[in-house]
Amino acid sequence: MSIAVKPRPSLDGQHFHVVVIGGGINGVAVARECARAGKRTLLVEQTDFASGVTSRSTRIIHGGLRYLEHGELALVRESLRERERLLRERSHLVQPIHFLLMLNESTQRSAMKVRAGLWLYHRLGGKKPAETSEMELKRIERMLDAGHRWSLFNYEDAQCEFPERLVAEWLAEAVQAGAVVRNHCEALAVDVAHGRARGVLLRDRISGKDQRVEAGWIFNCTGPWADRVCQRSSVRTGKPMLGGVRGSHIVLPRFSGAPNVALYTEAADGRPIFVVPWNEQVMVGTTEVPDTGDPAKAAPSLEEIEYLLLSVKQLFPKARISAHDIRYAFAGVRPLPNSPDKEPSEVTRRAVLHDHAEEDAAKMISAIGGKLTTAASLARACARKIGIAVAEPRTVALRATPALDPLMDDEIAEIAQAGSVSQESARGMVEWHGRQAMEIARLALVSPELRAPICPHTPHIVAEVVEAYRKEFAVTMADALLRRVPVALGPCWSASCSREAALRMGAVLGWDEHTLGSNLEAFEMERTAFLRRPAFNIAALEAAAD
Repeated sequence: MSIAVKPRPSLDGQHFHVVVIGGGINGVAVARECARAGKRTLLVEQTDFASGVTSRSTRIIHGGLRYLEHGELALVRESLRERERLLRERSHLVQPIHFLLMLNESTQRSAMKVRAGLWLYHRLGGKKPAETSEMELKRIERMLDAGHRWSLFNYEDAQCEFPERLVAEWLAEAVQAGAVVRNHCEALAVDVAHGRARGVLLRDRISGKDQRVEAGWIFNCTGPWADRVCQRSSVRTGKPMLGGVRGSHIVLPRFSGAPNVALYTEAADGRPIFVVPWNEQVMVGTTEVPDTGDPAKAAPSLEEIEYLLLSVKQLFPKARISAHDIRYAFAGVRPLPNSPDKEPSEVTRRAVLHDHAEEDAAKMISAIGGKLTTAASLARACARKIGIAVAEPRTVALRATPALDPLMDDEIAEIAQAGSVSQESARGMVEWHGRQAMEIARLALVSPELRAPICPHTPHIVAEVVEAYRKEFAVTMADALLRRVPVALGPCWSASCSREAALRMGAVLGWDEHTLGSNLEAFEMERTAFLRRPAFNIAALEAAAD
């Protein structure tokens, strides 16, 4: 069977109340908020939604424990409120995760200060953390470097394993509210005339055609590209708005003795790092390295990979982790506010709205900074900035970690029956697609090709990919497999998985041999540029880490 994907109509000459440039989590949140308020809204993204900083984060929805050290109580309160809303509203994507804060005798922080900080964090969060089981604590302690005296402290935060999926859901809600969205559509420049921003010159990277739209307001939500948008538009900010900081991660297999909880500890230089269970693997990060290069080309340096590898090896010497174990490494540039007199760890993570009115570009606002947790809060602030009356959402009662939903198994069984798929496939659909899982199951019932797994190692099925093309604005194979149905981030994925997925997708999407080959080639190029394999430096890495 063949499923057609609708072509995109031209935007040339259209007028929008609001144009949002940048389709990461902040830009999508802003577009959703403006569209819900009845504003005709356009969202454009030069590559794919959530393909920049959003997909290169540690994937933690946290209240900002470390911000307490810098006295940012208001940001911690905001983050905790937003964390709780996400836990309630997106429980299939955002889930509680238990942390152990681990410090040894060489820490730069006193135990009393840590206890006081955690007490305040728990008070602000309105709940006590669940205690790590005695068995898990002993298991972790057995694996730790016995040459140190360790102090372990409990706290709870949340994790969004796939913020790309959260963006996809918010994107769908923006469109339902009337927004027009375009990925693979570059904003070449903001049209500024007579002291105000009046429109945006766009280039559709799919058709290659240039288009111009008019705008009442323009939000520059491009993250680390924000200064470049201003430079191309001849908006002179005097000094850079951003002080880009690269954060790198390594991903390891679940090694023997790997913790079942997330760890927050200090590296040898005193910097905080996380060791987090993620996607059936272990993620270790992050670094803080000033980076003023092209954010699209951000890649972890050999020194950063050495640093992270050495940190986890020193933490778990008995696990015998080596550079050969690194599945991949990735990096993104945090778009922090320009603060040349501060260390990267001291720079606020609070978002800043830069109004360009004083730079003869009224009606243009750049959003600088922010984080996954507070994207919805930033969107409300942007809406208010342009005169939209947005009430703060009702404060929800903070809750304890929930038990598993007793109705979940019934729902999964119903979806499995509706789509004639396995319970494992049905569970995967519920976990990634929430309420849309039943619709995908009904689509899967149409043919065996749609019920087939995307690759032999995953329970996720081809119908999920088709839904990504039909309703979630996937344009390329990478859009589908790295972000809408992110199986290609999993532990199994290899070049043979890519080939098998391309064949199975092509069979239902109607790809001819040429289209299939070009899709596969582009996918492999994008995946390897994003998820770096440091194999070519294995010898050097081993020598440095030892």
